[in-house]
Formats: sequence, structure tokens, C-alpha cells
Amino acid sequence: MRLISKRKVEREVRRFPTTTQGLLALAEWLESAGCTHVAMEATGVYWKPVWHILEGRFALILANAAHVRNVPGRKSDVNDATWLADLLAHGLIRSSFVPPPAIQELRDLTRTRRQLTREIVQHVQRIQAVLEEANIKLCSVITDIMGASGRRMLKALIAGETDAEKLAALGHERLGCTRASWWKFSPAVSASIIGSCSVSICGRLSS
Repeated sequence: MRLISKRKVEREVRRFPTTTQGLLALAEWLESAGCTHVAMEATGVYWKPVWHILEGRFALILANAAHVRNVPGRKSDVNDATWLADLLAHGLIRSSFVPPPAIQELRDLTRTRRQLTREIVQHVQRIQAVLEEANIKLCSVITDIMGASGRRMLKALIAGETDAEKLAALGHERLGCTRASWWKFSPAVSASIIGSCSVSICGRLSS
């Protein structure tokens, strides 16, 4: 903490645990000292718990880590804290934008959705690769192998079904392909090949 008393700069350094109780103790210490502004470095997600505890009680400034790192200085936690306090006192920190809580929640949800979508695509691609290894051309007759018809056929393959005609019968009648084209998906599926890839397909389907 940087204090000015009778035109003299004084610094006080204390360490606090990053638990909730420790951060609350930090907030009480800052308030008791009359601190009004707090600067912190945006490093990963570690700044967020501190921000949430101090928000509303102080004027918070989130420093861009790349910008602060470019400023000369010896690297250590204490030196970094002292240097940030000096920069803040001279108005040399450009605050990064921190959205309000409602927007933060929306960001987290959209990022989670985007990540889940990528994972789904990766699982489907892996299933397609396993089918190609077994020389099963299911993708040639079904656009979405993870649809209702595709899942029925995959489950039948896992169960050991090797008759292509019986597998084709599991497809919905409204599928956009002729019955003759079903034979692309292998007129004679090898039971030994299916056995080797069924575990992988089963794991991907369940996830």
C-alpha cells in the first residue's frame, strides 16, 4: 500500500492468503488505512476472486499484464505490488475493461457453449474416423451420423450386428437416399473389425 503523509511517500507491505477470509481481511485493512484506489494485474483468472471481494468498496483498476510487464523493474511479488502502486499514483495505468456481473455471466455461458460445440464436433469426427478404419461408409448415406437413424445403426454395430440390410432397415424412411445406396455402407461388415472399434464408438456415443 502506498501512502503519502506530509509530502512523504510511505509504503506498507502485508501478505494475505487468497481464501475468502483472507481477502475479506485485505479489504478491511485497506479500508482502515483510508485506501480509495486499488490496482491489480490481470493474470489468468487469479485476479477475479480479489476483484469480486473488493468491488463496490474501492475504485478498482485492472492493469493489462503485457503493458505492465513492459515497464522496467525487478520481478518479484513485492516489487510488482510496489511498482503498480507507484504507477497508479501517477495515473500511468490504463484500466482494462471489466464488464458488469450480468455480462460476465453471459460471456461465461457463451464461452462454455462454444467449447462444448467444439468438443461435440471432435467426438463426431473421431467416430467418423473409426468407421473409416473399419471400412464402413455410413457417412456416404447419412449426412448426420449422430441423428436418430445414425445412432440406431451405431448401437446395432456395437451390439455386433454385421448384416448391412438389417442395419439399413434401422434408417428412417424419410432419409434422403435410395435403398440401393445403403449397400455403400458395406454389404459384408466384418465382425472382427467391428469388435475392434466398438469400444471407441461406444465411449464417444456415451460422452
